Amino acid sequence: MDGERPNHELQRLIHAITTSEVVECRIELINQLGEINLSDKSELASLAKWLAVSKLFSLIAAKYLVKDISGCLERFVILGTKASEWCTQHFSMPLTSTEGSQEEHSAVFFELLLALLGFSAAVFSVLIKSPAVGQKEFTVTVEEFVLKQLNLAKVAISEIKMIHSVASEVLKVAQEVLNASVRLCRAYHHTLSELCDMKTANDGGSMDIEKADKVNHVITITTCTIDCLYELGIIAAAGGGTLVAILNVSWKGLVTLLQLITRDVAAKVNVKKILSSLISLATDSLRCAAKLWSSTPKEDIALAEAKRTFLPVKFYLINAVRILSQYPREAFTIYKELTSCCLMIATFGISLSRATPLKASSETLTELLEPTSNLLLHTLFNSVDVEEESKLQILDWLFIDDDLSGPINPEELNTNPSTCMDEIFSVTCEAMPKTRLLVLGRVVLYLNLLRSSPDLGEEARLGIARKLGWLFKSLIEEDVFSFILDLHIPMLYGSGPALQLVWQPMFIFVLHALKIFMVVASLGSAWEEVETILLENFLNPHFLLREVVMELWSFILRHAEIEMVNNIIGKLCLILNSMVSSEQVLMPGSALRKMARSICNLLSYAPPSILDQVYSSFLTDDRSSLSSMVNVILLIEGFPLNLLSDKLKKLATQRIITGYYSFMESNGKKLRVDNFSRSCSMTVLGGPVYALSSALRCLKISSSEINTKTLKFILSLIHGYRSATESLKDTYCKLLNQLLSIISNMEHLYATVEMEEVIFELQTLFSITSFATDARLYQCKPDLALFMAGLGEMTVGEGSPVITALCEMYHTLLRERHWVLVHMAISAFGKFASRTTCNELWRFIPHDAALSFDIDTGSELNEDRFMVDLKAFLEKESAIHVVAPCTEQLALLASEALTLKQLVNKSQTTIPEDSISDDMEIDDEIQVNKKRKLPDEICEGMALLQSGLKIMGDGLSQWQQQNKDTMDFQKFSTDLSRLEDVIAHLASFAESR
Repeated sequence: MDGERPNHELQRLIHAITTSEVVECRIELINQLGEINLSDKSELASLAKWLAVSKLFSLIAAKYLVKDISGCLERFVILGTKASEWCTQHFSMPLTSTEGSQEEHSAVFFELLLALLGFSAAVFSVLIKSPAVGQKEFTVTVEEFVLKQLNLAKVAISEIKMIHSVASEVLKVAQEVLNASVRLCRAYHHTLSELCDMKTANDGGSMDIEKADKVNHVITITTCTIDCLYELGIIAAAGGGTLVAILNVSWKGLVTLLQLITRDVAAKVNVKKILSSLISLATDSLRCAAKLWSSTPKEDIALAEAKRTFLPVKFYLINAVRILSQYPREAFTIYKELTSCCLMIATFGISLSRATPLKASSETLTELLEPTSNLLLHTLFNSVDVEEESKLQILDWLFIDDDLSGPINPEELNTNPSTCMDEIFSVTCEAMPKTRLLVLGRVVLYLNLLRSSPDLGEEARLGIARKLGWLFKSLIEEDVFSFILDLHIPMLYGSGPALQLVWQPMFIFVLHALKIFMVVASLGSAWEEVETILLENFLNPHFLLREVVMELWSFILRHAEIEMVNNIIGKLCLILNSMVSSEQVLMPGSALRKMARSICNLLSYAPPSILDQVYSSFLTDDRSSLSSMVNVILLIEGFPLNLLSDKLKKLATQRIITGYYSFMESNGKKLRVDNFSRSCSMTVLGGPVYALSSALRCLKISSSEINTKTLKFILSLIHGYRSATESLKDTYCKLLNQLLSIISNMEHLYATVEMEEVIFELQTLFSITSFATDARLYQCKPDLALFMAGLGEMTVGEGSPVITALCEMYHTLLRERHWVLVHMAISAFGKFASRTTCNELWRFIPHDAALSFDIDTGSELNEDRFMVDLKAFLEKESAIHVVAPCTEQLALLASEALTLKQLVNKSQTTIPEDSISDDMEIDDEIQVNKKRKLPDEICEGMALLQSGLKIMGDGLSQWQQQNKDTMDFQKFSTDLSRLEDVIAHLASFAESR
């Protein structure tokens, strides 16, 4: 074939089509069009042929494909297949052309490409109208046509940056082709389902060969389209903003087809790979954002930029959720990738919330990504196709109980959170459970599951409840609870139009999530797990977890049904009964006291009926020693007697006072300890005294009910203390404390004649000499301060010996240099000074009073300074007539807070002692007098420890030479260094003795 003849033939055909007035296209003409050789490379240089072919496709698509072409469809399909193959083969030639003529050819080629894609879209439209028709040969032709058109669209889109002159037109027609291919698959499946249903109804489900071929044809077309859409989705994701339309069409079309096909057809599609790619695209987008924002200056990131960054990520995750809901089994095979993405999003959100310039980004992530990532997990957990063991496996992998690799660097996160963003997305899937950097994100992810637990199934809730122990363990880690107390994060509340974003402390978020889960769990089998965890942590020593657990228990008691509250209180009281022992009743820090204190706090939230029931069962039964001890311990720890019903409150008051007087009558001259010694394991000596002292905090007891017998009893205790054995002096001291507290609440006793004798005896007992020889009395100083605060109610004449006694007692208190006793002493003296009729108050102030010392040095005396501070204290007390603070008070508080902050900062710059005593500091004179020589065994042991340290140091040097820079060596070296510091401190202490 020469070069002129094809051009002449094409022109003739075009003229025939153009001038034809017949609507139907003639079979002869279609046959001739199908025989045109478009793959002949020797004809590439013919510009006229390109123009002719371009016009030809445009005319055919416009004039004939929209009409009834009956038997001519196969010819048009073949023509489109050949043209697409030819364009695909020659696509790269115009892109590499540099000469002027070739540039002109390129323009014509792209004109042909646009015409061909438009022609293909028209052919698809015709096929949609009559899907799955024709013989087996025609179905093969259609399959080849679909494959070639999609392949051409893929090539054109992948090279879109090279054809920028016609890029928008190419993308538009390519989008039409992709949409048409998806519609064709949907039409085929609709027809196929009708055929299958019809055949099943007619012959019981068998299918002939012809229909089986049509089924295979539909499967081939669908899988081919899915594969192409997947590849286009990956290309469009890497193409940036210019390919947003293609990105949307490709992934939405792919998801539509995956939701359309049956599971048998899906077996021919790699759903796992598609899901993994979507998760990878989302993670890569976040990684790029983290890298960009890590290097961004301190200017705030705009809201528009944050949305532009996160919207594609949300698009990927939403499509992943849609696929996951249809194919949960396939999704479970990559659950680590899915959950790792959710974990990274949670951790990334924490990092963003720590940086002020990234506040808009943090809010946008919360609005756009957090709900979608939660939905990803929910879809997996709520699927009936995923077994319960598999769901537990996911939770075990996410919230592993093993120790993690290393601590977070809170300093780095506090100063510049963006510095660790890159590290978040550099963690591999295998290393995810052991990565310490993600622990905060893991906590937030778990809390999100708790918060959204109403949308989860019972199996998932049960699995989450079993991980509450992991949460509590995580909360008490030092690098986690510090963030919980300090961190503020954005949270979404409400639904629909009422949805609001609020910044709140993370501690509130923890409590809110746990409370939601408790409400949900209380309705199902998960409650048993929740209740067990809460009971196990009822006395947890960590302050944060203790506060969380107590808040949850109080929440239950406030809002739960009476039956559940009664059951919970019953269990707590059973635990208290099992712990009761006389040794722990009078130990403030014992587990028994902590348990009783927590129960009393909870009872203040219980309904009145429950409170009355507990009182009736424990506090009014005197038939057993166990009930007597429970009575005492609960009253000591503040049982809310004031919340009892009026009848029981009156009964409680009568029983407490009756027991108190009965004890005083039995022990008026000397404590009767015979019975106490025989049953000390179940008895508290002086229990009625403790009961009354504690009840005065919440019960109003009239002055007529407490008479001067109390003063006579305290005198007998003072006398008995001097003659008591060493084993009983502790008991006398503790009872003396309680009586001082009782008297301080009874103002009428200060006006009695017996009070003067009490003052003289107390002055003798609490002299400086007594403190130097008996450290037990030192523990009575707080209650002595309370007692002395009420002495202003006495009328004391000038020159009375009582004034001398009072002066000595205040001298004893005001010399104390422990900050707690200083506060109590100055408060007591202030109340005394504001009410007493005594003159010359300066006599009550010793020259070496604690507040007269210089604050900075602690050694320079200045009596004027004390008087100035006392005057300010008295003026402040007399000025306060209302609860609301005044401007002067607020200014004073601000000044005190600033001073306290400076002292804290100053103390942080010093090296703390390796061993800190929990005991209260006492006077230097007493400390010197209490020093004793250490036993010889301690000195010998100290020498052995120092010798052993030397040997370990030599061995450590050899280890370093053999295993240089190993992690084990560094850890051992650090621990050994700490041990050396502790032993050095002990050695210096031994030398001072």
